Amino acid sequence: MSQRNTFVRSLHDLGAAAWFGGTLMGAVGLNGGTAEAKDPVERLRLSSIGWAKWAPVQWAAIIAHGIGGVGLIVGNKSRLGGQPSSRRNTVVKSVVTLAAVGATVWSGIEGGIMAKNAEQGAEGVTEPDATSSKTLAAAQKKQKALQFVIPVLTGVVLVMGAQQGEQQRPLAGLLGWRR
Repeated sequence: MSQRNTFVRSLHDLGAAAWFGGTLMGAVGLNGGTAEAKDPVERLRLSSIGWAKWAPVQWAAIIAHGIGGVGLIVGNKSRLGGQPSSRRNTVVKSVVTLAAVGATVWSGIEGGIMAKNAEQGAEGVTEPDATSSKTLAAAQKKQKALQFVIPVLTGVVLVMGAQQGEQQRPLAGLLGWRR
């Protein structure tokens, strides 16, 4: 028996897409672009302003994704009960999503430290210069990795969501019930 979950699926997918796309654009476009500023102080200041403007949109995307994900689990509970591959996918995807949320929070904390120390300037947004404090340099080092960890994790979430869609095909459902 098929039922439609268009609203919650849309929340789920659009939230994940915005989260993925926004963080990837921020890492490549915003951080990459502001790193080219001639004034070392402007590099961190402008990047911090851009990320602060993005943060509310990103949190709305994460919340929408979460609400949609819970809605899909509730809407598909009978299929998840009878299809082990879908259940495994849901569990793994939930763990990856929680890791992405954790990385996003951590990145926000490090970004806040960078913003508070922006007056020191830097070689690049995530590259300290010789005069950077230990606090700023440590935050930049962590942010250099985190800015790409988040799009990787959210990309995995998107791929796993596509896999879940494939698991809902009639033949997959039929075969899944027998496994």
